[in-house]
Amino acid sequence: MAKLYYRFGTVSCGKTLALLAVAHKYERQGKIVVVVKPAVNNHGHGIDTVRSRAGLERKADIVVRELADLGDRAAALIRESDCVLVDESQFLPPDAIDWLRLVAVNYDVPVIAWGLRTDFRRRVFPASQRLFELADVLEEVKTVCTFCRRRAVFSAWLEGRERLVLEGDPNQAGADDLTKFQPLCPHCFERLAVRATA
Repeated sequence: MAKLYYRFGTVSCGKTLALLAVAHKYERQGKIVVVVKPAVNNHGHGIDTVRSRAGLERKADIVVRELADLGDRAAALIRESDCVLVDESQFLPPDAIDWLRLVAVNYDVPVIAWGLRTDFRRRVFPASQRLFELADVLEEVKTVCTFCRRRAVFSAWLEGRERLVLEGDPNQAGADDLTKFQPLCPHCFERLAVRATA
């Protein structure tokens, strides 16, 4: 039986770049890939564009605003595919995760979703929570902290070099100004959090 995979990490850990590499490998073998992305978080490059910070990009086959976007057309595309790849899965509606789980179970098509573990406030996204609950395989995509060599586990919103933002819209992470969001280890996050609340 096919599986639902969740590959999670911080900002700038290479999630989208990994998705694009997987899509390339499948297509080099003559396999059919369906790329899904949420309608939000377009990085200023078009709502249907999946783009890595390294500059590589491709068009998404399915753009999801709400569960209804995963209707008959999406099901028909996916039934004929060899793999479903999901970018920025944390911004999907949580019920879309249930739908993707059924894709793996009912269509026997593997689904690999990439996304953030938590927002810049260190709170789990609803869709990420659902992926942690339903995924058959959980894999962390690792990177190092912006300020030290430790493993980054948090996506931080920084104004200036070291001013941490702790309140605001969680859907900002990954928005147009990509330099605002940086991966931090717990030690550096706490150091900056103390300054932010002082």
